[in-house]
Amino acid sequence: MTSVTFDQVSKVYPDGTAAVKGLDLDIGDGEFLVLVGPSGCGKTTALRMVAGLEDISSGELRIGERVVNRLPAKDRDIAMVFQSYALYPHLSVFDNIAFGLRLQKVPKDEIRTRVEEAARILGLTEHLKRKPRSLSGGQRQRVAMGRAIVRRPQVFLMDEPLSNLDAKLRVQTRAEISRLQRDLDVTTIYVTHDQVEAMTMGDRVAVMRKGLLQQVAPPQELYDRPRNLFVAAFIGSPAMNLLQGRLVRQGDGLVVDLGGQRLAVDEEVLRFRPALAGYEGRPVTVGIRPEDVEDAALVPDGPADRRLKGRISLREALGSELLVYVATDAREAEVSAEERGHDPGEHLGPDAEAAPGGNGASADGASAGGDGGMTFVGRLSPRSGAREGDLLELVVDTRTLHFFDPESGEGIYSGTPVLEVAR
Repeated sequence: MTSVTFDQVSKVYPDGTAAVKGLDLDIGDGEFLVLVGPSGCGKTTALRMVAGLEDISSGELRIGERVVNRLPAKDRDIAMVFQSYALYPHLSVFDNIAFGLRLQKVPKDEIRTRVEEAARILGLTEHLKRKPRSLSGGQRQRVAMGRAIVRRPQVFLMDEPLSNLDAKLRVQTRAEISRLQRDLDVTTIYVTHDQVEAMTMGDRVAVMRKGLLQQVAPPQELYDRPRNLFVAAFIGSPAMNLLQGRLVRQGDGLVVDLGGQRLAVDEEVLRFRPALAGYEGRPVTVGIRPEDVEDAALVPDGPADRRLKGRISLREALGSELLVYVATDAREAEVSAEERGHDPGEHLGPDAEAAPGGNGASADGASAGGDGGMTFVGRLSPRSGAREGDLLELVVDTRTLHFFDPESGEGIYSGTPVLEVAR
């Protein structure tokens, strides 16, 4: 086993494009680290620098104790699995897996032993004599992984290996990769733009944007304690609702005014985010995850100061859950699509102003998507009887509210940066 260390590593192309900027990242022995982010964030460039496929402009890259900045790719003792499989169509599965070993002039008996062991691990034993064209996409990807396994490298590098598979096969194969990595206990760097893959596979996840590392932490920490607006919006599906708010004093506690509606700030939140006290009377960006709300009809004892109201513009019944898009008079935080981590053309939900019921206020004061309002996404129990066009009251779990500085976009915690760069 071995570690991989990026020490202020940067990559600048001849035209001046900075693909990676001052990357500091330690990947521990046997760790499964996922690099995630939108297209063009620098994650694949970082991986290719480890592989020796991209030159390093500045900084130091170490694999184990060796500085590998100028070490040829063939001498780095790494194995890479590509998105495209890169199999030789005229060779059998056995010969594809054995190809690299033959180049290294490994003895024939050892080649057979290694290939058969890899095939057993990957469930390919009965396919060793077949050609790639007769295999499914998932089987081809396993052949590509087998070719990496037999090398017995110090580090596995995987560049979006599941992107060519259908949805069902992706789920199955990501579980196989996770199991395989645990069994082999080899340091692995895995690149993906899919945050579901990142959250389910990595020991830690490193989120990148525009060549800069935004945060690296275990998946649950990224979810519960995002460092900034970008991480908050990128991690989670559907994405976090981001609202404009203002913290105001009400009696002995604080509430967040969302423009006509108010939510009490739970004492637990104030303990978790002591810096929040300094924002009294000031604007804040409030984050509410879709799963942290429920139909008030299913929570009859939910406190009145922990509710949001609006009119349902769209419902999506998924069997195990119900997604509702609710037009409210709360104002959406001024966060660009790029800051939210959305790729161009990504579906962001229905427009608030298209909500049934027009722009007029409802009888109880909740706007039905009026000027300046926003569409709030909620993930509800399938037992909810909510229908399109209905006025809906949502109970919010205010213990899980997220707060960000509207100017810097940084999470409001204790004033200490949340970035974790070591295992």
